[in-house]
Parts: sequence; C-alpha cells; structure tokens
Amino acid sequence: MTSYQVRPVARIESTLTDRSTAPKQGDEGAPPSRVVFAPEFTPAAADLRPGDRLVLLTWLHEADRDVQAVHPRGDRDRPSTGVFSTRSPDRPNPIGLHTVTVTAVDGDTLTVTGSEAVDGTPVLDVKPVLGEVAER
Repeated sequence: MTSYQVRPVARIESTLTDRSTAPKQGDEGAPPSRVVFAPEFTPAAADLRPGDRLVLLTWLHEADRDVQAVHPRGDRDRPSTGVFSTRSPDRPNPIGLHTVTVTAVDGDTLTVTGSEAVDGTPVLDVKPVLGEVAER
C-alpha cells in the first residue's frame, strides 16, 4: 500500500494535559481550547470568524497505533469491538475529528469550544461544517 506524508497546520493549546482524564468527546465537558496556526498557514485561516462551526482533523499523537479492537469507552463490561466501529483514539491511523465552534479570533489563534484534544495535539486540517445545500 502507498503511504502519505502530512504536515500539521496548527496545534492545540489546552488545559487538558492528561489523556486519561480528558473527556471522551468534546461535548462531554471539554474546556475551551486554542488552535494556534503555524505562521505559513495563517493566511488560510484569515476568513474564520467567531460563530463559525469547524471540523478539526487532528493527529492523535499519544495513540497506540497497534490497537485494532477496544472495549468501547474503556468499559470492560462491553464486548471488544473493532476500532473502525468506535471513536477510540487508539487505531492504526489515529486521525481525530472534532466539531468545534469558534468563540474568538486573535491573529494566528482561534479560541474554540467542543474539542477534547489534549495540549500539543497536531491539527492536520480545518474544514467548515457545511450548512444546507442552499447555503453553500
């Protein structure tokens, strides 16, 4: 199979520093965090505004890439399940998806709500959440 090389466009700054105590999903009590763009990608973020809903694609850098099955949400009472049927961060290609809302923009930095990513998580891409067809 072919491999691909990606480079981060930004990084997450968060008060979440321990993966084991971070919320499982962003809507489960995640604190506000910041998306800090690398200088060369600041122009790509120039049109982002407070209120925008975005999907952050991240590289879950603390993930175990050898894991192929997990007990969902770490609950051993639940049956072992293939990771492609879960949102587990541990998986062969640990790409995270985080739907966030921009609350502030300051130069190369967005403040967002809705991300459970830990401090230092690389951001691979940022995409807008699409509205109805007529709004596109």
